[in-house]
Amino acid sequence: MTPLTRITLDPEVMGGKPCIRGLRITVGTVVGLVAAGRTVPEILAAYPYLEEPDIREALAYAAWRVEETEIPISK
Repeated sequence: MTPLTRITLDPEVMGGKPCIRGLRITVGTVVGLVAAGRTVPEILAAYPYLEEPDIREALAYAAWRVEETEIPISK
């Protein structure tokens, strides 16, 4: 996977959820819009501070995260 340069994680922004370039729009919001059938032009019109590469990277990040395996740590 290529390095992600548009996804940020900051505990001070949206409770540390993955966001787009430090903005207050989460990856989950973008992925949800795509899942709801919104087109890229519709998303960009609704969120004019986003750029098309932001949407692509949000989808790539979401795909990467669902492939990750989380292993619980026993106490």
